[in-house]
This record gives sequence, structure tokens and C-alpha cells, in this order.
Amino acid sequence: MLDRQPVIGVTGPNEGGQAAWLFTALSVILAGGKPLRINTSMPRSIDQIDGLIIGGGADVEPLKYGQQRIERAVLARDKRTIIEWLLSILFFPVYWIARYFQHTKRSPVDLERDELELKYISEAIERNMPVLGICRGMQLMNVYFNGTLHQDIRGFYAEKSQVSSIFPKKRIVIEDGTKLCELLQTDICNVNALHNQAIDKPGEGIRLAAKELNTDVYQAIEHQEHPFVIGVQWHPEYLIQIARQRNIFKGLVKAAAS
Repeated sequence: MLDRQPVIGVTGPNEGGQAAWLFTALSVILAGGKPLRINTSMPRSIDQIDGLIIGGGADVEPLKYGQQRIERAVLARDKRTIIEWLLSILFFPVYWIARYFQHTKRSPVDLERDELELKYISEAIERNMPVLGICRGMQLMNVYFNGTLHQDIRGFYAEKSQVSSIFPKKRIVIEDGTKLCELLQTDICNVNALHNQAIDKPGEGIRLAAKELNTDVYQAIEHQEHPFVIGVQWHPEYLIQIARQRNIFKGLVKAAAS
């Protein structure tokens, strides 16, 4: 057990991504950790951190999982307390304004960031360090373990429109017995959706931990041989008003401290 606050490295793009960094950093602080920002302009030694968050942003380069890049067009309630609903109303304009002015996807892919984050994932896994992947981060984790991705998920929504919202409007089902189910303390909940790619073939040792209700779009992964290697397709940093979403960061910080 550490005798200090565990340091959590948070990766992101060089340009943009300020809102994601701020809300992820706040989530780490509320969970009892100390966030440390990482990007290709500010690389850090793996020895400086106790846990790792691979953040959202540009798509993973398809050549890394054996595909050619395809052209894609640019991209709809679960039970909560009154306090959480009020906080949702309060935080929504803050999230929206922050993301409007600070985008994480300044370009379709970011090759330098891919290489940097793959290196961090490798070093973290070697040290048995807890890792959380968020959106793109989950996808990159799957690719690291030799999995593949769907580059465009519009085809999964033939009868119902694809949801794209910072609010928790997408319902997911979490597999019983997973670490994620333990953290969220439920097997069904609503999450936000800001992605246009998803897991296709799971990587080696990867367990599919959650999927979207009524579709085959997977929403979370876990590695079966590591105590805390979890990826989520949604953005829990933008759901800071919901206690169960904060539990994901609490679990990461707790694992980093042990």
C-alpha cells in the first residue's frame, strides 16, 4: 500500500482535449488520486505513475489491426436520485460548452499518439499496473492485445438511430461476474455515447464485459489475466454527477494504491 496519493497518468492529444483532461483529472482527484497529464509533447517516465488512463480522441490507425482506412460520414434513463438529476442538469451546459471549444478529434488519426500510448500500455502491463481505457483508449487496448475494430458502426443501427450524446442516453448490459459489474454495482445502466467505432474481434485474453442493449456493439472489455485492465466505450469523466460512474475511477485509484 502506498503511503502517498497514487499518481494516475492521463493520456490525451497535443491539441484540443482540454475538457476531457479537466474532467478526467477532477474524477481522479475525487477518487483520491493525483492526475498527471501525458501527451507526445509531455511524455513521462512510467516510473512517475502508479496507474494509467488512456483517454479518448482520434481513431486508432486501422493498419495497426490489419485494415485499410475507410471513408466514413461524420456523425438517443436509468434510475437516479433527485440530486443526480439536478447535477446532470447543472453539469450538462458545462460539458457541452467545454467540448464545443475543445475537441479531441483534430484529425482522423494520430500516429504519434498511437505509438506513445501503445508503449505506455506495454510498460504498464509489464508492471501489473492498473489501466483504464476510455473510448479510443478501450479500442487501442483491444488492438494492443491483437484484437480488431469496426471502423464505422452505423450499420448496427438500421432500425434505430445511432445515439451521439454527452448525456447518458444509451442503455448497456454488463456481464455478471466482471470487475466492471462489481464497480458499477449493477448489471444494466445508461451511458453517454461519443464514438463511431467499436470492438470487432476481441484481443487475446480479452473478455467482453458489456454490450449495448439490442445491438452487438460492445461497450466494455476486461483482461482476464490482469487484476485491473478495463476499457469502457463511454466517457465516465462526463458523468461525474453519477456515483456509479465515479466508482470506476475509485476502483482504478484503489488498485494503483495497493
